[in-house]
Amino acid sequence: MNSYPTRQPTDSSVATTEDSDEMGLDELRRAAEGIVTNVESVIDGKHDAVQTALTVLLAEGHLLIEDVPGVGKTMLAKSLAKSVDCTVSRIQFTPDLLPSDVTGVSVYNQAERRFEFKPGAVFANIVIGDEINRASPKTQSALLECMEERQVTVDGTTYRLTSPFIVVATQNPIEMEGTYALPEAQRDRFMARIAMGYPDDVSELAMLNTRDTSSPLSRIGPVVSASQLRAMMTTARAVFASAPVKQYAVDLVRATREDRDLRLGASPRATLQLVRAAKARAALDGRDFVLPDDIDALAVPVLGHRLLPTSRALGQHHESAPVIEEIVLRIVGATPVPVGTTGG
Repeated sequence: MNSYPTRQPTDSSVATTEDSDEMGLDELRRAAEGIVTNVESVIDGKHDAVQTALTVLLAEGHLLIEDVPGVGKTMLAKSLAKSVDCTVSRIQFTPDLLPSDVTGVSVYNQAERRFEFKPGAVFANIVIGDEINRASPKTQSALLECMEERQVTVDGTTYRLTSPFIVVATQNPIEMEGTYALPEAQRDRFMARIAMGYPDDVSELAMLNTRDTSSPLSRIGPVVSASQLRAMMTTARAVFASAPVKQYAVDLVRATREDRDLRLGASPRATLQLVRAAKARAALDGRDFVLPDDIDALAVPVLGHRLLPTSRALGQHHESAPVIEEIVLRIVGATPVPVGTTGG
C-alpha cells in the first residue's frame, strides 16, 4: 500500500477563481477543459475515456477502469488525481492485502493506556485502487461502506470521510491469471466502467516521442482546488432533469430487468447514478438541463458492468463485455424517446 503525500495549494497552476459553493456553467466548462487538457497531455488518443472519467468525477461517482495490462489504466487514474489539488492515496491491491490496510486499525497506545485509530488509505479525497480484483473478496468488501456511505466503521466507531471522496479503481479482465471477479454489490457501487483499448498508430508513436526521457506525469500539476471541484459538483447536481427524462431513465433500467438475454438487470441505484451522470454530462456541455442524448450516451458505461447475460446470450459471443454492450444498445434503441425534454 502506497500513499501520495497531501498536496497543499501552491502556485498559479491552480485555478485562481475564488472558492465558493456555486459556479456558473461557463466557469465550470473552463475548469473542466483545464482538467481534460492536463489529462490528455499524459493519455494520448483517449478523449472519450477522459471525458467519461471527468463526467463521473463531477457526478460524485466512483470509476472502474477495466482493460488488459499496459494500456494506461493507472496512468489515467493518476493524471486525473493530479489535476485536482486535494489529498490522494493509492492502494495496490494484492492477495495478501488486509481489510484493515484499506480502512484503518485501532492501535493500543501504552503511554496513554487507550486505543488510537490509525486511518487507512481510504481517508483521502481521491483513492486510486490499482488492480482491485487481485485482492480477496474479503478485502474488496472493505470498500463497500466507504463507497456508498462515505464513512468507515471500525470497532463500533464511525468515521466520516471528507468531501469530495472518489474511488478510481483499475482491474484486469477476469480471464487474467490471479484475478477475482468483483462481487455484484461491489460493481454496483461504481457509477461507470470504461475500457481504455489499444491506442491507434498516431497516438502510440506520439507516446514514444513524449515519454522517451521522462514520465509525462512528472510534468503536470493541479489545475483546480478541492473546493472548486466541490463547487463544480454542486453546479452539476443542480442541472434540471425533466419528468419525461427521468421516466426515460426508469424505462431503460426497467427494460434491463425484463430482457430475455439478461439474468441480472440494473438496480435502482443504477437509475439514480444514470441520471446523476447525465446531469454532469449536460453541465460539461454547457447546458442546465438534461437531454435523452445524455442518457443514451452514458447507458453502456453506467449500466453495462451491473448486468449479467444469460448463458444462451453469452454462448453467442466469446466475451461477456461485447454481448452486454450489444444488449444495452438494443434496449436503448427499442425504448421510446420522450417529448418535452428541455429545461423549463
